[in-house]
Amino acid sequence: MSILTWTYIIVGITFALYIGIAIATRVADTKSFYVAGGNVPPVLNGMATGADWMSAASFISMAGLISFMGYTGVIYLLGWTGGYVLLAILLAPFLRKFGQFTVPDFVGTRYYSNTARMVAAVCAIFVSFTYVAGQMRGVGIVFSRFLNVDITTGVLLGMVIVLTYATLGGMKGITYTQVAQYCVLIIAYIIPAVAISNQVTGNFIPQLGFGGHLSDGRYLLQALDEISRDLGFAEYTGAFVAGKKSMIDVFAITIALMVGTAGLPHVIIRFYTVPNVAGARWSAVWALVFIGILYTTAPAIASFARYNMILSLNEKSLDDLKTDAASAGMERHWFFSWQETKLIKWEDLNGDGKIQYRAGNIKSLTDEKNQAHGNPEKGYPVTKNELIVDRDIMVLANPEIAQLPNWVIALVASGGLAAALSTAAGLLLVISSSISHDFYTKLINPDASEAKKLMVARLTVAVAVCIAGYFGIHPPGFVAQVVAFAFGLAASSFFPVIVMGIFSKTTTKEAAITGMVLGMSFTILYIIQTKFLGVGWWFMGISPEGIGTVGMLINFTCCLVISRFTPAPPLEVQEMVESIRYPRGAGEASAAH
Repeated sequence: MSILTWTYIIVGITFALYIGIAIATRVADTKSFYVAGGNVPPVLNGMATGADWMSAASFISMAGLISFMGYTGVIYLLGWTGGYVLLAILLAPFLRKFGQFTVPDFVGTRYYSNTARMVAAVCAIFVSFTYVAGQMRGVGIVFSRFLNVDITTGVLLGMVIVLTYATLGGMKGITYTQVAQYCVLIIAYIIPAVAISNQVTGNFIPQLGFGGHLSDGRYLLQALDEISRDLGFAEYTGAFVAGKKSMIDVFAITIALMVGTAGLPHVIIRFYTVPNVAGARWSAVWALVFIGILYTTAPAIASFARYNMILSLNEKSLDDLKTDAASAGMERHWFFSWQETKLIKWEDLNGDGKIQYRAGNIKSLTDEKNQAHGNPEKGYPVTKNELIVDRDIMVLANPEIAQLPNWVIALVASGGLAAALSTAAGLLLVISSSISHDFYTKLINPDASEAKKLMVARLTVAVAVCIAGYFGIHPPGFVAQVVAFAFGLAASSFFPVIVMGIFSKTTTKEAAITGMVLGMSFTILYIIQTKFLGVGWWFMGISPEGIGTVGMLINFTCCLVISRFTPAPPLEVQEMVESIRYPRGAGEASAAH
């Protein structure tokens, strides 16, 4: 069967499963809508957390980034995985013990201020919309390639699916849907990784194949280094060399991703869905296991994809590609299929009819420069790169590049959709809860009936889906880059006030509010300046993806300094902080021992 037929079958089955679960778990009260009733088993919650956490950035874009960035691409692995460990150990059990629905709930109560709650809710909405834009972009990419529709139509289809199961089941429906989505995405990620690892290195285990030998006796990474040098790129395994990120930028991005993880509201809210603190701890352990399966496989997939892509395209004519596809029994070469999505582009600059993939970008030259390059007729220098590849396609195109069966290609498409939709649903619920619970119920209409609160929650999900869809059609960057911006915003807004709220009894509401506003404002302005206004990376050469680290330091500084010059929190707030950090009776037990 064709790729399209297989895609309709596999994606259709998974979508029917998601909708079926949503119908079976539909809710009638706000506790089930926000936190799934607080009775999800830790193993299932860990699996759901894994799906919620492993977004389109993890499934689609992370390996693509490593594929192009090489060694420095591991900032995403280190930042996201390390951040989850930080969240699980440092914050999750304490927040679960606090026992509320949302992060703004914690901020508003801990900092005894509706203003603090409102600022936190605005931050949650801003972070979540930035993050969800990347997910909807991922949905559009998958649909555009595998269902032969444009990215806009793909995003609209994704919006309909997410809206259906998010509004019906709320967090309860989303949780059990995410369990199914984790199973789909991890199977879709591992099967092609195993097949390609065996194909390239003769080793079925991708993590071992990553460090294995090719058929000519060279190590895979050694071959990639040699190919990169020959094509004018920095060495694949090179660190902090010309053409790659500086050490300070790598450090800043890693820290921003790590502490941003610990401040992400859609991940934190998952720890409110288990029955108790012990359940929160075990959820974190299981989630780390489930996440680790994919994250340890990503560098291998990145290397296989880059190696196979260069071999299948470089110095080949279009006729060569057709011949290669025919000899492999494929319907058509993967290049032609992805070229139609406009996510891979080729321009024959030197007129030789062959694809040249080199370091640099395609650039037209003036007649004066053409003369200098000795190429006045074509209008281009002979040595420039002719191929532009969107890094978001690498994982999705990987099975096609490796000439795997059509059902595997369709399975990867369903995995990409599962990853994007699972995270999008969690983010939309955060947006909904921030508006309906933290604004409407807490500030506007505290006496609203259960039915009215649920209606407002569902309505805000619908509005949020529409806004998220717009940003998915017009994203400010590729998937992982957009997601990195969201992590920077979470790092600069939530992480400091949550940490100080748990571990410092003396941090005041004035300090927390000022810290959130200044930290996030600085981060937003820096991103806007450097991404959209043409301003250079003016702060120590740090990229917009890493500037959240600086925003976090501004926030922490505000919390520490302003707390010294403002009235201490009320005694009951200080006692609440003490009770969150220490179980009742812990002091007596320690003394007796």
